[in-house]
Amino acid sequence: MRCGAISGLVMSSAKKNSERLIKKYPNRRLYDTQTSSYITLTDVKQLVLESEEFAVVDAKTNDDLTRSILLQIILEEEASGAPMFTSVVLAQIIRYYGHAMQGMMGSYLEKNVQAFTDIQHKFTGNAAGTFEGKPFSPEMWTQFMNVQGPMMQGMMNNYIDQSKSLFVQMQEQMQNQSKTMFGTFPFNPADKPK
Repeated sequence: MRCGAISGLVMSSAKKNSERLIKKYPNRRLYDTQTSSYITLTDVKQLVLESEEFAVVDAKTNDDLTRSILLQIILEEEASGAPMFTSVVLAQIIRYYGHAMQGMMGSYLEKNVQAFTDIQHKFTGNAAGTFEGKPFSPEMWTQFMNVQGPMMQGMMNNYIDQSKSLFVQMQEQMQNQSKTMFGTFPFNPADKPK
């Protein structure tokens, strides 16, 4: 084994060791191995908000359940208060499951969320993220966004337009590549089943 491969394994296991382990038991209870106590979904949500790295595993099978727990938190958030996703958006996302574009759509959404997060961090990293040396509270952010709303909406609209244009270009490239790849096959449109 080469040195690079060994250091990669060491880094990978070091990351796993630094990751907080939460076990889910058949009684649906979550057990935090770091604090040696049972926790709730609200506690897991707090770990997410604090950018704490963690993994949730089935206590019996050791299967990774992190995604399903995160989806439960999203479901609870969507059910209470103001939902982030409309029914139309959720239906569109569901339609991409099993579709040839599923992988690309997941990557596209992930990159857009990351870009939005980067914009937010730029705001919070500047003086706009603090007031008299204190971080903005949610109420202060609401007031700030009410004042800055039109400017932010314009920025986001421009970003969405550029993103949409890029997505359409990617789709056209894929169609052109498919035509080029399969254009040499003798398909007769009249042979299509009716």
